[in-house]
Formats: sequence, C-alpha cells, structure tokens
Amino acid sequence: MTDMSFPELRTVGLDGMLISFGDTLSEPANRAALAFRAAVEREGWDGVEETSTSLVSAFVRFDPLHLTHETLRARLKELLQSADWMAADLPEGRRFFRIPTVFGTDRAPQLAEAAEAAGLSEQEAIRSLSEARVRALTIGFAPGQPYLGELPDDWDIPRQQALTRSVPKGAVVVAIRQLVLFSVSTPTGWRHVGQTAFRLFRPDSDTPFVLRPGDEVQFVATEPDKLANMETDPDGGAEWEVIA
Repeated sequence: MTDMSFPELRTVGLDGMLISFGDTLSEPANRAALAFRAAVEREGWDGVEETSTSLVSAFVRFDPLHLTHETLRARLKELLQSADWMAADLPEGRRFFRIPTVFGTDRAPQLAEAAEAAGLSEQEAIRSLSEARVRALTIGFAPGQPYLGELPDDWDIPRQQALTRSVPKGAVVVAIRQLVLFSVSTPTGWRHVGQTAFRLFRPDSDTPFVLRPGDEVQFVATEPDKLANMETDPDGGAEWEVIA
C-alpha cells in the first residue's frame, strides 16, 4: 500500500529544498531519491547550486537571490508529478565493484557474534554476505563512506549497545540490513565482519570519493594472505564494470 503522505517537499533553511520519498529505508524510496536527484541535474535549472541524496531523500541547494523559493517549489512539484519515482530507472553511469574481503579471522573478529544475532552459522553468514549484491544507498558520516544495502531479512540485527573503540579503514561492518565500508579508522556500534584493502577516500585524486550513490558492490570472500598481497594497491584487488 502506497503512503499517500509522500513524496514530501520541505524548505530547509534559506537556500535548501528537501524532497523525501519515505520516513524509513526501502528500496523504492532510495531508488526514487537517486532517480529524482538525477532528473533535477538533467534539468539544469539556473540558480540550483548543488544536489545530494540521503537514504530516502534528495536535497537541492539554490541561490535564493537568483531563484525564488516559489519558483523552485513549483518546478520541483511539476517534476515530481511527471513520473512514478518509486519505479523509476536508476541513474546512468552506475558501476559494479567486486571487492576482495576477508570475513572473520582476526581481521574481522565480530563475524561469529553477528552470525549468531542473524541466526546463521559462520559459514552461512559468509555465504550470505559474500553473495549479496548491495547498492550504495548514500554516502556519509566520513569522507566517501557508503551505506550499502539492503541485505536479506536475516541481517536485520541491531547495533551493539557499546561502541567498538576502533575499526581500521577498509572494515566492513553490519547492522539493520546494511553494510558500511569504512573510509577511515573510527569507533563504531556496528559489528566488524569483513576486512578489505580498498581505499574509498583518495584525497590526491581528481575523484577523491571512489563510490557514488547508486553504485553496486559485492564483497567477494578471499583469504587473509591474499588480501595482504593486495594492501599496496589502492583498489585492494577490486574489479569494476559499468552497469548502466
């Protein structure tokens, strides 16, 4: 059943508009946010200065001295009415990354705990996580860091009650049917289940954020010694292809 209260268009501060397609994460709402942002970009409206997305919303920042709130609101409403955004095609230019990942061992020591919370054996958990093809739903928290999902229902597990003091960059953590691939070393309340050598944030590159919202990722199981041999490669042995 469709929630008739969405999409919702709201003013944010003096120079922002937020278009929300849901109040909880779902594949259709995330699809809508990504597709609608791409549509706004294609319109190329003079006065729009920036667009971005969160899990279920698109944000438009504009110059209110050049483009009035009333004009932008009218244009956004017209664009919203032009398509079924929940069923829209995802943006073009998306890529599919296969990233070698060590699951468990001392490199990712909370796999067993996460597997138990999901009601799976460790081998079942590795198979489930390594076979999943997840979408970069949004980028946030740290530079270039993706929230990836959604995983099968088994992985609707809560965050920890206490923080892990630090996980390394390249760590794969899990909670609430999502994975996060860390771009920096940081504390986390999510369980550390996998480790990669993939560098998400490359400040000296022309494209410092490697993954973009809408890209897809598979964390391919590999052995610790093989991962160690990839750690001098910024891609960490990853391969990618354009899918749209």
